Amino acid sequence: MNFKSIQTEIDASYLYQILAENEEDETVKSIFTEMSDIEKGHAISFLKNKGLTEKDLPKPSIRARIMNKLGKILGYDFILGNLLETEKNLAKGISNARKNTKTEVSISDTAHVQILQNILNKEDKAPSSGFSRFEKRHRSVGGNALRAAVLGANDGLLSTFSLVMGVAGAAVESQTVLLTGIAGLLAGSLSMALGEWISVKSSQELYENQMEIEMEELNENPEGEKREIILIYQAKGIPKEEATEMAEKIMKDKKEAHQFLVKEELGINAEELKGSASEAAFASFFMFAIGAILPVFPYIFWEGNLAVYISAGASVIGLFFIGSVITLFTGKSVLYSGFRMVLFGLLASAITYGIGKWIGVSVAG
Repeated sequence: MNFKSIQTEIDASYLYQILAENEEDETVKSIFTEMSDIEKGHAISFLKNKGLTEKDLPKPSIRARIMNKLGKILGYDFILGNLLETEKNLAKGISNARKNTKTEVSISDTAHVQILQNILNKEDKAPSSGFSRFEKRHRSVGGNALRAAVLGANDGLLSTFSLVMGVAGAAVESQTVLLTGIAGLLAGSLSMALGEWISVKSSQELYENQMEIEMEELNENPEGEKREIILIYQAKGIPKEEATEMAEKIMKDKKEAHQFLVKEELGINAEELKGSASEAAFASFFMFAIGAILPVFPYIFWEGNLAVYISAGASVIGLFFIGSVITLFTGKSVLYSGFRMVLFGLLASAITYGIGKWIGVSVAG
């Protein structure tokens, strides 16, 4: 484990503590508190091996504090989803370190991953109703909304920036560049919105159809569905006799049996069907337009090379900001991610500008 991993451990401990402080269910609160203590324990253990003390523990990073702020705005399930991904990365890093140093494997190395997997895969065996709610929330979180928003804005900025630079390279009037940029903004936003609407709506219709078929099978062949439930439980490692008892209990309530089969057999999360296709379409339209407006607006106020320079400058700032925000999901350095995004954006715009310049010269000639 290196000092970067220590910072990750401290950030995870900090965020788990935040979740515990804002959790109403006592069972789930205790889980978060325990996870926080274990993460901090990993960090302290590493420092002691380096001849350091607990006083040398780093403070939560800027990234972790930003995530805390976002959690207050977007809901703490946003933090929870990102921590699930962090746990997998931590477990992998610790495992590699154990191999390199030839040290014994500790149960706590993968404790959090195992706990979450047990809850997700065996919720029906959990003794507390809090675990069931915990599982339901974990299936539906992960910062997906924010991730989609960031990627939507990135698509709008990068595509429109490249389009505007390509037209500007052809040495046409600034008014033409502006009209082209606005046309690209509207076309891209509408395309994104329609694509998102069709995607969400099609998925919902497909799932609904599969759920209807499952209900028909439950009505027409309840014994066959009961056997399927038994097999599902056995696949989870539950003995056949116990699996049979659990299946018989579920089959007493047709609605409960249907929900179980939809989830376990079809792999459908009912929570996903509650999403609004219209809201998804509007969000895609809005976020694409937000990104696309940056390279376009300078042509409203300025002309010629000045408009090109300001457009490029605004786009570079936007690309760096988007790259920085992406680090909330990747955990990479802000400077690394930001400059990488800027590099790719400038490369794409330079190519389109060069093509535009070549076409402009060819037409003029």
